[in-house]
Amino acid sequence: MVCGRARRRDSRGAAAVEFALVAPLLFLLLFGIISYGYMLSYRQALSQGAAEAARSAAVLTSGTTATAQNAAAVAALNQSLNAYGVSCSISGAATSGNLVRNGTTVGSCAVGVYDCSSVSTSTPSNTSATPDCIRVVVNHYYASNPLIPSFPGLGAVMPANLSYTAVAQVS
Repeated sequence: MVCGRARRRDSRGAAAVEFALVAPLLFLLLFGIISYGYMLSYRQALSQGAAEAARSAAVLTSGTTATAQNAAAVAALNQSLNAYGVSCSISGAATSGNLVRNGTTVGSCAVGVYDCSSVSTSTPSNTSATPDCIRVVVNHYYASNPLIPSFPGLGAVMPANLSYTAVAQVS
């Protein structure tokens, strides 16, 4: 009887020790799932935002200036990224700018009206040839500017850049 009682008393802290050993792995896994899921959600918003920006500029009435098309595209892109606190800062006749979050540049964005035949090149041309295409390029430097704080060890599985290009032909 005394022997059984001593054995039971010795094993009372075993669950706490086991939890202390397993808890760091559990929290790493949990935080990794949350971080990666949030990044995937943001990546989808970037993709959808670029496509929506190109579409919104492409469906404007004929005769709309390139500056107005760019402004419509930037507005649509910013609306898509607003939930993440990210915005594209292109204004006026400019065709490129910065992705900004909380006053910090986290990437780049570009919107432009180009010839459809050259829109897939790295330097598209903007001549008077028709048809015209809207090209929207969004690039977030995610490794150096993650949306949520990084947990040690997760940097190896997170992408360095999230980059999307969307093209739509002007109707």
